[in-house]
Amino acid sequence: MTTIRSLVVFKTLKIHTLVIEPKRVKATYTIVKNDLTEVSNELIYSYNAAYFQKKNPADVNLASMMVAQVALNYGLFFETVSFDGLYDATDKRFLLDMMENTSREILVHKFFGKNEFLKAPFDAIQPEKMERYTAANVVFVNTKYENLQPQKEVVETNKDAYAILSSGGKDSLLTYGLIQEIGEPHPVYINESGRHWFTAVNAHHHFRENEPNTAKPWCNSDRIFNWMVRQMPFIKENFQNIRADIYPIRLWTVAVFLFGVLPVASKRNIGNILIGNEYDTSVKSNYQGITHYNGLYDQSKYFDNALTRYYKKKGWDIHQFSILRSLSELSILKILVKRYPELQKLQVSCHAAHEEDGKMLPCGNCEKCRRIVGMLKALDEDPKRCGYTDEQIQKALQALASQSVKQIGSDAAQLYHLLLQKGLIAKNSHTEKLAKEHKEITMLRFDTERSNLEDMPKYIRKPLLHIFSKYTDGTAQLTNRKWQVANLTEEQIETPYFLHKENERTL
Repeated sequence: MTTIRSLVVFKTLKIHTLVIEPKRVKATYTIVKNDLTEVSNELIYSYNAAYFQKKNPADVNLASMMVAQVALNYGLFFETVSFDGLYDATDKRFLLDMMENTSREILVHKFFGKNEFLKAPFDAIQPEKMERYTAANVVFVNTKYENLQPQKEVVETNKDAYAILSSGGKDSLLTYGLIQEIGEPHPVYINESGRHWFTAVNAHHHFRENEPNTAKPWCNSDRIFNWMVRQMPFIKENFQNIRADIYPIRLWTVAVFLFGVLPVASKRNIGNILIGNEYDTSVKSNYQGITHYNGLYDQSKYFDNALTRYYKKKGWDIHQFSILRSLSELSILKILVKRYPELQKLQVSCHAAHEEDGKMLPCGNCEKCRRIVGMLKALDEDPKRCGYTDEQIQKALQALASQSVKQIGSDAAQLYHLLLQKGLIAKNSHTEKLAKEHKEITMLRFDTERSNLEDMPKYIRKPLLHIFSKYTDGTAQLTNRKWQVANLTEEQIETPYFLHKENERTL
């Protein structure tokens, strides 16, 4: 029988030789195999402005945390994981907790579920509830910066400034448009070394010319992820030729980019970090007694709140949250295309985008393209605005009539309801089975778990709700598992921010 511990296929993962330059941070990732042979690669973050001083303990500490994030995906596969850098007790607790959570998520979603990248017998590992899922013994050493001590220094930040983890997707584009009206936006585009950057090219070109606060760090994490997969004996050798909507192994990805944003936020004294995530990314589930977050932890409100607590413990006056949690995917696209049409033109929601005449265009064939075309047509908007051709639009609508989309049930049902209602797709057994009106999808949705106002600082709520109210059909509250029309009261709008509630409880 192949067990969970059969996945321990390497001796040691070392994250070491941290190098800090004014505009660059890098560290070596070394895999020590069971026969004691070693293979290494370099993880790099680089910037177009000076953000680091190698003699500054705070900069060395942040750099140490930046280069550690990729490793949190691999606690299942090594006997030992060694972090060599400048870490305090708060950092160590955070890394241990997040590695354990990621180990559990990877087991449930990469090994207990369908994963076409796996070789036999690793595709048949028996689920097992365990006290600790991370196999590795995690150790922290400091061979290079023994003369430095991390300092906890509380510096008040500008709460009117917002760093936005940016791409060419609808979520970050809408987040920017809203913040441009409400506060001071700082779009940060993490330029990956791989094809993922294609989705951001159009938007970044526009922002570089029109938004002076735009920053573009570069990171080669994509190369490290692929290099790591090539070492794993349980992954098929032709993994790069397998078309799938999942990565072979990794699930701790957003934090790799997020920690690349932190030097910009720190040096610019920014008080907020925004990640564009909607209602359906916060999920708690259970698989044969094993609790998990549906593979979406680093896109969930729980992640945002955990990071905000981490910043607080470090003495950093930063709040991390999404301003889109009460919105469905359809509502996000509606507000973007209706209120900020010039930004929507920049949207590339396709991971198979390609370049034509210096502009990135969507493939028009993938599930994500089908979904975007369908939603834009349902909103009476023209998908050609963001690069789709007439042929691609017709092909996408035809595909929707026979293939489903990757949305939670109520979102998909409402989309199909609108498409059928407008006569945009054929009426057949597939479409009629999916289509059902869910009025809450076009409303602001609040519940006690996924979306509530206490997860967002009070200072942004009223201006945000004022804009949202122009494009949504009222407010819905989840009561006894059913959506009920409800008006937000002044007391609800003024409820304390979760961090302030927690602070009160500890007094």
